[in-house]
Amino acid sequence: MDRRKFIRKTGLAAAGLAAAPYILPSGRLFAASGRRAADHVVFVAFAGGVRQQESVLRRYVDDSQGEPYPGNIMYNMLNGAPPIAKIVYGTGEGGATPIPSILGSSLEAQGTLFAEVNAVSAGHFAGMNSLVQGATAVSQGLKQRPINPTIFEYLRRHGGYKATDTWFVGNTIGGSLPLLNYSEHPDYGPQYAGNFFAPATTFLGEGQDHLKNAQIYHPENELDPMRQMKAFLDQQFNADGSGGFGGGLNNTPEEHEAIKNFMKLMFEKVDAGTVNFPPITSTGDAVAVGFACEVISEFTPAFTMVNLGAVDNCHSNFSGYLSAMHRADHAVGHLWEHIQNTPGMAGNTTMVITPECGRNLEPNNILDENDWRAFDHSDENSLRIFSMLVGPTAPAGLQVGSEGNPIGMVTDSMMTVADLLGVMPEVQAGGMTLAGTTSLFNHI
Repeated sequence: MDRRKFIRKTGLAAAGLAAAPYILPSGRLFAASGRRAADHVVFVAFAGGVRQQESVLRRYVDDSQGEPYPGNIMYNMLNGAPPIAKIVYGTGEGGATPIPSILGSSLEAQGTLFAEVNAVSAGHFAGMNSLVQGATAVSQGLKQRPINPTIFEYLRRHGGYKATDTWFVGNTIGGSLPLLNYSEHPDYGPQYAGNFFAPATTFLGEGQDHLKNAQIYHPENELDPMRQMKAFLDQQFNADGSGGFGGGLNNTPEEHEAIKNFMKLMFEKVDAGTVNFPPITSTGDAVAVGFACEVISEFTPAFTMVNLGAVDNCHSNFSGYLSAMHRADHAVGHLWEHIQNTPGMAGNTTMVITPECGRNLEPNNILDENDWRAFDHSDENSLRIFSMLVGPTAPAGLQVGSEGNPIGMVTDSMMTVADLLGVMPEVQAGGMTLAGTTSLFNHI
């Protein structure tokens, strides 16, 4: 189906919405020149190095361990029957009990699968940068903010989105992840950043120890905890660029207060055991998705990016990698179900799912408890990934490309977000994305 005809049929790109003016943080009246096709976009970085053979090709251990058992262990996301033997990826002793599917039909059946896409790097850091910048990071070092603008900055500068409309939920504070919510580019920077936080650190780690008591704001016995909370929020969400691992960004006083109240609510929910975690919460990925659901419920953001990464244990434990992939699929299914049950998000949210890189064709020499060999990421097979679109803007049940016929690049996912939220003309005009980068919809 022609992309423009399809989007017209959805009714999401009405002329009034496309031309609506915005007030930018600078105070300048501005109208995004692109046609906004979605009210909300959720971008899942299905990260950690996902091998094509076990994911979108559904080969389980048939193409990795010399065991003749293919099958689909990602049945919330993908069509296909699960493996019939050698089950190690589930719950219980030896992982012998697969997790039941959450969704009635897979995301592949509901949306569009780009079955063979080219990554631009075999490494995690450069790969994650390609997802947020739409560009490579060859001249950029670890512990350094992106050189080129990020999708958060493009949305906020050119689309007029406020800070609490853009969120980056990380599964960790490692790997320079907290530095990817804005760039060092002189025309962008912290005043256009997205709100970043790593909930496992904030609500379940040191934050639980140092900030939780700030729930009670009594000036006589809670002044110090209150100051601790204020300092934390200022570092995370202020406007002067002097923040901690989240940087400083231009939340208004009203947004700052809303975030403070959200933080307080999350500590209460952690205590009560009512955070909207996936049914099986045994990885940092599941924790990140659970708190992303809470962000979505509280703020109904225009753009939410969620990073997953537990499958990176494939370097030394192939069985653990299969388990992590199965749980990541479970978490994504929970996230999509939550979106469909959230007022303001249901029916008008598009989800984009893309790994940052793949895995090697040949294994290394490390054996796990099942005597299965592990896989690193450094060869051409590591440049093979997939992408998915699901939601009212994506044709249902469509596959684009196939093994041996790659269509699209990893950087297209970032441009797709820009396309859906109306800033693609400005991103393209800036000329700072990888040559050939375009919206995935242009490949349909």
